[in-house]
Amino acid sequence: MEKIKIIHDVQGSTLTIWLDDPQKEAICEETSEEVILMKDSSNRIIGFELLHYEPCAIYPLGLTVETIIAANASLNT
Repeated sequence: MEKIKIIHDVQGSTLTIWLDDPQKEAICEETSEEVILMKDSSNRIIGFELLHYEPCAIYPLGLTVETIIAANASLNT
């Protein structure tokens, strides 16, 4: 996975997170927690959408994204 795409639709109140190319989407299914799972033809989850997403008043500036970059175990440092 090289890129993650995050889309906040203010009007639709959704937060969509793509873990792979959206063009690979073949299947969508809704969970009981109002989350849509987007899957590829191999049934692998490539994204998800949170329904009824509203940013919290504690974070008025929007989303905070945290990343963790893991070093390749085969590299000698």
